[in-house]
Amino acid sequence: MNRSSALKAPAGLQARMLLTIFLLGVVYVVLMAALFSAGASGITIAVIAGALFVFQLLAAEKLGLRAMGAEEVSPKEAPELHAMVERLCVQADLPKPKVAIMRTSMPNAFAMGRSKKAATVCVTTGIMEILSPAELEGVLAHELAHIRHRDVVIMTIVSFFASIASMILQFGFFFGGGDDDENPGFLALVLVSLAVYVVSFFLMSALSRYREFAADRGAAEITRRPSALSSALMKISGTMQRIPEQDLRSHSELAAFYIARPSTKSLFNLFSTHPAMDRRIAALEQIEAQLQGTAAKPLAA
Repeated sequence: MNRSSALKAPAGLQARMLLTIFLLGVVYVVLMAALFSAGASGITIAVIAGALFVFQLLAAEKLGLRAMGAEEVSPKEAPELHAMVERLCVQADLPKPKVAIMRTSMPNAFAMGRSKKAATVCVTTGIMEILSPAELEGVLAHELAHIRHRDVVIMTIVSFFASIASMILQFGFFFGGGDDDENPGFLALVLVSLAVYVVSFFLMSALSRYREFAADRGAAEITRRPSALSSALMKISGTMQRIPEQDLRSHSELAAFYIARPSTKSLFNLFSTHPAMDRRIAALEQIEAQLQGTAAKPLAA
C-alpha cells in the first residue's frame, strides 16, 4: 500500500461524493422549481436558499457539537488526548483540529467541520474508558481520515438538502395547503419536498457506509496498525450491546457522523448509515495482511 496515495481520499470515495452532490443538485433544482410553481419568486428562493446554505456550512459544526452535548477541551484539561491528536496529525499531514469530549457511557467518536483547518474531533468518555491507548489512536486516526478525505463537508452539505426539504414538509403539514384544486402548486411542493427528503436520506446513508470503509483504510495507513482499530471496533460493538436502547436512541439523529452506529438493532443495509461491523473488521484484517506483505491481491478502493 502506497502511503502518500492512502492519505488522500480514495478514488472510489471521491467519485461517490461527486455523484452524491450531482444527484442532490438535480433534485434540489426540482425542489426550487416546485417552490417557484407554488408562488414564491425566483429572487426570494435564491436569497433564502443561499443564506440557509451559508448558515448551514458555517454553523453546522457548532450546532452539531451542541446537539450532541460535546464540549471543547483545552490541552490543560485533556493533555494526553491532545498529545495523541497532535502526534497523529503530524503523521497524517493535517493541521490540528479542535478537540472535544462528550460525557456519555456510549463508546463512540466523530469528526465535524467545514474544512481541514476548521474541524473538531470528539470522543466520548465511554470510549476512553474501554480502549487502550493504541486502540484510541486507531479511532482518532479514523476521524482524522474523515477530515483528510473532506467527506465531513460533503455530509454537511447533504444534510442541508434534507433539512430544507424537512422544513418545507413541516411547514406544509402545519399550515395545510387549503383546497388542492385551488392550490396545485402547494401540493406539488409538498410531494417534491418529500421526494427530496427520501432521496437525500438514501444518498447520505449510502455515502456514509462507504466513507466508513475509506476512513478505516486511512486510519490503518496513518497508524500502520490496522489490528488496533479492529480491536477497538470489536470493543465498541460489544459495549454498545450492553447500553439500553433508549439511551442510544437519543444519539440517532446524527448517527452518520459516529464511528459506530448508536443502535443495537439490526437494519436493512439500504437504510443503515454504517456497514456491518464484521465487514469492517474483515477489511482491516486484509489491510493488516497487505502491510505485512502476505495479501494475495490489493484491497479494492
